[in-house]
Amino acid sequence: MQVLVLASGSRYRAELLQRLNLPFLQCSPDIDESALSGETPDALATRLAHEKADAARILTQDDALVIASDQVAACQGERLHKPGTEKRAREQLSLMSGHSVDFYTALCLLDTRSGRYFTALDTTTARLRPLKADEIRRYVAADQPLDCAGSFKVESLGISLFESVESQDPTALIGLPMIALCQSLRKAGIQVP
Repeated sequence: MQVLVLASGSRYRAELLQRLNLPFLQCSPDIDESALSGETPDALATRLAHEKADAARILTQDDALVIASDQVAACQGERLHKPGTEKRAREQLSLMSGHSVDFYTALCLLDTRSGRYFTALDTTTARLRPLKADEIRRYVAADQPLDCAGSFKVESLGISLFESVESQDPTALIGLPMIALCQSLRKAGIQVP
């Protein structure tokens, strides 16, 4: 079997990939994640996933399946980043309060043996309920979502912030669209399950 390589330093993506019970290596390719002039969030996510796969290809063996993913979030026309601080997390959640947020999660699976790419894009729309300042403060202090685009962890206490979540793949919001990944792995000849 080809070696599976997760081209991401994200512990969230690693935890999702572990669900498949397939051994994998993990590397963190260093790429410039800046948007190009006029680039839409979905195009940015797709391009970055592809660039991460290509960058990891250089770091891996010739006989690997490289799994790369990127997620871009946008609310009210503004791109959301990982907040890094509690203050910025509270500011992001205040901006998103009562609004819909679109999360574009791109997948790129690169078969280094054949040079073939398998790609997919999931769009998840999350609608946050109107949030009070003290709710935001309590949530950020409790869940510490400082390394999450959108400043929440849907897989834990962050679920309490939502009115609804619409997606074809619930794992995409966490950072790796597992349904699309399983489909891509099967196309590449890997039995799942």
